Amino acid sequence: MQQTDEFYMRQALREAEKAFEMGEVPIGAVLVIGDRIVARAHNQVELLKDPTAHAEVMAITAACDFMGAKYLPEATLFITLEPCLMCSGALYWSKIGRVVFGASDPKNGYGRQVNTTPFHPKTKVQSGLLEKEALELMQSFFKNRR
Repeated sequence: MQQTDEFYMRQALREAEKAFEMGEVPIGAVLVIGDRIVARAHNQVELLKDPTAHAEVMAITAACDFMGAKYLPEATLFITLEPCLMCSGALYWSKIGRVVFGASDPKNGYGRQVNTTPFHPKTKVQSGLLEKEALELMQSFFKNRR
């Protein structure tokens, strides 16, 4: 059964909710190849005391391990928030085929840092999928932290 992009983004939102419950910045990701989710991840920066433990990096690492490969040209990463520059670099080096994110991140997203795409030239990028839901989760998290 073929799923839709919205289905996969809802799965990423579930991952973001897990991060929220753990006191992590609520960002979630799922990495899909074909119609199969091969990796799920959420931010674990606080838990692991590791500034690189972003959802995107965790998903790439898990997917590469699962696939036994270092490149993911057939994969799509669904992420609730625009990737930061670090994560964009990891996505570049993984040669991921497609990135779909929910909400833009004007403070820390790659768009604030660069005027051109930081992704591999063959990577397709889509933004704004379930943006409202992703933004509401982020706003709720930071409102509760104040």
